[in-house]
Amino acid sequence: MGQDLNFVAPTPLAYFASLVQNDEGLPLLEAAASMAQDEEPMLDVAQVLDDVDRLLRRVRARLAPGADDLTRLAVLTQVFYKDLGFGLNANDYYAPENSYLHEVLRTRRGIPISLAVIWLELAQGLGLEAQGISFPGHFLVKIALDAGLVVMDPVNGQSLGLDTLAERLAPYRDEVDRHAGADLDEGETPLGLYLQASPPRDVLARMLRNLKEIFRSQEDWPRLLAVLERLVVLLPQDMHERRDRGLVHAELGHAGQALSDLQAYLEAEPLAADHGALEARVKEIAGSAGLY
Repeated sequence: MGQDLNFVAPTPLAYFASLVQNDEGLPLLEAAASMAQDEEPMLDVAQVLDDVDRLLRRVRARLAPGADDLTRLAVLTQVFYKDLGFGLNANDYYAPENSYLHEVLRTRRGIPISLAVIWLELAQGLGLEAQGISFPGHFLVKIALDAGLVVMDPVNGQSLGLDTLAERLAPYRDEVDRHAGADLDEGETPLGLYLQASPPRDVLARMLRNLKEIFRSQEDWPRLLAVLERLVVLLPQDMHERRDRGLVHAELGHAGQALSDLQAYLEAEPLAADHGALEARVKEIAGSAGLY
């Protein structure tokens, strides 16, 4: 007789954890798409991947066999921004939906980093050497072509020259660096260092931190907790995310989880500037919960 097999689907967090377990081969598109399962637990991530693959086939259909890299880039830019109309959601920039890839695919509106994740998947599918850049204030992408390096704004496909990049960087530079010039030689100058490729784990962290700031500003503690759960899984060595999760647990009345996270942070960061304030908070939480 056959034996009944009961398959239990992993929780959204467990699924995400399985995707980001190793840096090698980390599937950026799939992991980024799965973030929306906190909002829509039944979201079919495979369908999101299929939707992007369908866009890739559309771009490929416009390319002649053996097209060079510059032509592939030009056709991708035309199809993605002009034909399909992907662009910035300027009317509702801080809506969390701008970080959820299935929504970006549906509305064709997003923020720089979510547009970049989709664009990078298409570019790499065309054989282009494209990578994300975690540039301050505005996520960018770069493409290594036979003719040289192109740095591009994922919002509109605009190519950015050195002067424009230096101008964008200026508000974020230390005063000392502001006069260093826009020289990319050897990648050792301040601007060059800001144009280093961003690994998939860092891209995911930036996406989650965008959501973290949105939900923190709204004091939406349950949604903020879901984001922090992912950040702790993604960055297990970052005790600041563990601390922040503990503070949100405290807001939600989860005394045991709050104390566990906050005490772990205090032990790991004995010289932290907020050490004294958090020790007092731990005593307050423990006292309120009768855990002394």
